[in-house]
Amino acid sequence: MNAQLPRTLFDDDHNAFRAVVREFIDGEVVPHLDRWAADGSVDREFYQAAGRVGLLGPAVPEPYGGGGVDDFRYSMVITEELCRVGANAVSMSIGGFNDLVAPYLCGLGTEEQKRRWLPRACSGGLVTAIAMSEPSAGSDLRAIRTSATPEGDHYRLTGAKTFISNGILADLVVVAAKTGPPRDRDGISLFVVERDMPGFTRGRKLAKIGLDAQDTAELFFDDVLVPRTNLLGDEGRGLSYLMHNLTTERMSVTVAAMASMERTLHHTLEYTRQRQAFGRAVADFQHNRFVLAELATQIQVTRVFVDRCVTELVDGTLTPETAAMAKLWTTELQQTVVQRCLQLYGGYGYMREYPIARDFLDARVTTLFAGTSEIMKEIIARSLP
Repeated sequence: MNAQLPRTLFDDDHNAFRAVVREFIDGEVVPHLDRWAADGSVDREFYQAAGRVGLLGPAVPEPYGGGGVDDFRYSMVITEELCRVGANAVSMSIGGFNDLVAPYLCGLGTEEQKRRWLPRACSGGLVTAIAMSEPSAGSDLRAIRTSATPEGDHYRLTGAKTFISNGILADLVVVAAKTGPPRDRDGISLFVVERDMPGFTRGRKLAKIGLDAQDTAELFFDDVLVPRTNLLGDEGRGLSYLMHNLTTERMSVTVAAMASMERTLHHTLEYTRQRQAFGRAVADFQHNRFVLAELATQIQVTRVFVDRCVTELVDGTLTPETAAMAKLWTTELQQTVVQRCLQLYGGYGYMREYPIARDFLDARVTTLFAGTSEIMKEIIARSLP
C-alpha cells in the first residue's frame, strides 16, 4: 500500500536476509506451489534446498548447524516473504521447525541430543514436527491421554495424536505424553520419537479445507519403546515447557496472519481497479472505496501493534497475555478482511483459481490453532486488573 508507514523493526542485516529469502522463494517455491497443493505436501527436497540457504534454524547456535542469531525477526522475514506469494502452507512447514521444534531442542536438549538432531534438521535432512493435540484433547493440554510408562532404560509410549503438521514427512516428532498418575492433570513430559521406532505409525493424511500444500496427519504410538535418552527436559515438567513456548508460537501465527492480510488487500486493490462494472472500475464506487479505506486503516493499525509485539518478543518483555491479544485481534481481523475482499471480487471470488479464494480458505484455521480465539480471550480476561 502506498500509504504504508515505514517500518523501523528491521535493520540492514534483516533487509539483506530478506533479499536472499525472496530470491529463494521466487525460484524454489512459487514454481511448485500448485503441484505441492495437489500432492498435499511439499517435497522432501524442498527442506534440503531451504537448509542450504539458511532458512532452517536461523536462531539455532552455529555449532549445531544454525544461523546463530537468536532473533525472531529473521524467522519473521521468512514467514512474511512466504505469505507474500500465498505460500502460507509452506510457511507452516518452515515455521514448524524454526518457531516450534527448534526452541524445544535448543532450550531443553542435552548436549548429546542437540548434536544428534539439530545439524540434520538445519540442513533439511531431518524433517520435524510437534505432537500435542489428540482426538479428545485440543486446546486443553491437561486432558491428553497419550501415556509414557517407565520400563528400565526406556519409556513405553501409547496413544494417538491428530492434526499434526508435517506428520507424514516428519523424521522426528516431539510428543507430549502423560508420565504421572492418571488423575494428575499436570504430569506431562516431552519425548522425541524417531521415524524408525517400532510401533510408531502414521494414519491418514487429513483432508483440510485450506493449506493444501502442508501435510497434516494422525499419528499412532502402539507400545513404542522410547529410550530415556530421548526424554526432552525433566520428567513431569512438559506442561510448563509447552506454556512457555506457546508465546512464540502464537506470535508466529500472528505474523503470518498479518502478512497474509496485507497480501489480500494488495491483490484486491489491483483487481478492483481493473475490473469494470456498469462502465466504471469496481474500486470507483463510493461504497467499495469506503470498504477498502476501512480495511487499509485496520490493517495499518494492526501492523503497528504486531511490530511492537515482535520488538517486545525480541527483547524478552512480551507477556503471554499481550501475545494472546495479538493473536486474537490479528487472526479475527484476517477473517473480516478475506470475507470483505472476496465480496469485492464478486463471483470470481468463489473460484479457486483466484488468489482471494485461496486466501479465504487458508485463513480460516488461524483462529483455531495455537489456541482458539476463545482460549485467547480466557488468557486475556484472567490478566485484567
